[in-house]
Amino acid sequence: MQSHHKHSPHSHGAIDPTIVTSKRGIWAVKWSFVVLLLTALLQIVVVVFSNSVALLADTIHNFGDAATAIPLAIAFTFARLKPSKRFTYGYGRVEDLAGVAVVATILMSAIVAGYEAVDRFFHPAQVHYLGAVAAASIIGFLGNEGVVLFRIKVGREIGSAALIADGYHARVDGWTSLAVLFGAVGVWLGYPLADPIVGAGITIVILFIVWESSKVVFIRMLDGVEPEVLDEVVHTAHHVDGVTDVGEIRARWIGHRLHVEINVAVASRLSVMEGHEIAKEVRHQLLHHLKHLGDVIVHIDPQDKVGEAHHHILEHTHDGLHLHSH
Repeated sequence: MQSHHKHSPHSHGAIDPTIVTSKRGIWAVKWSFVVLLLTALLQIVVVVFSNSVALLADTIHNFGDAATAIPLAIAFTFARLKPSKRFTYGYGRVEDLAGVAVVATILMSAIVAGYEAVDRFFHPAQVHYLGAVAAASIIGFLGNEGVVLFRIKVGREIGSAALIADGYHARVDGWTSLAVLFGAVGVWLGYPLADPIVGAGITIVILFIVWESSKVVFIRMLDGVEPEVLDEVVHTAHHVDGVTDVGEIRARWIGHRLHVEINVAVASRLSVMEGHEIAKEVRHQLLHHLKHLGDVIVHIDPQDKVGEAHHHILEHTHDGLHLHSH
């Protein structure tokens, strides 16, 4: 028995939450793109005149960050499309693919920045306009911190791992931008290698970001779910009147919406309709307690026979097939 009905008078799903949250995601991505692009453009002007490889590394990374807005915007646009006969779960998985594109873009920026830093070690060059370099580093820090406020806030509101990860990534970027300031100070104090050393340090930080971001993205792609989410599902289902036990739970993120399947047991004497009403209430309570829940399928089992193990069909034969089970 399954249930995934809406409730009145406070209906869940009367307005598709994916559409609402995707609009918020597109809004955050759009303004983040504008801020990062302006920041990088201001920095590139200073790079041309200053010859600072540390600032170049930071600018390359900021341009890469701005570019990550493109796959995210595409993902949030796809998420607003209705499910089809071919894509019955909708297009939320495009957000996971966007996450892969984001990680790949960040990795490319690390490779380019690292190459430039290493090249400067072997081919030293004088850095000019140290005051402008310092100012550009502060601009980079402020620009990235502004993006942090957009992406983390909205990412938490809509449950987007990609947006939250990109927000934390921007926060680290802000501090790497500020590191350029220390490189400029080092050069001013008479240590010309301070500039490429800071550039190499920024590269290492970017590679660390790649590692952390890729873990988040690939855990989602492999249907990984935070253990506390499952604990909350069990806790909520157990507190619904009529539920005597909770069996298997399967959960996955599709984009920034959580989808859950749960087996619950009820008294064997109940009618189909009574069991159905309990399933509706389980779904109702889960929608209240799990913020980013998109859909729930509740399987009703008789008491003492909860779970998929009791659904197995014993060995049998039919239609000329060999002895088999399901």
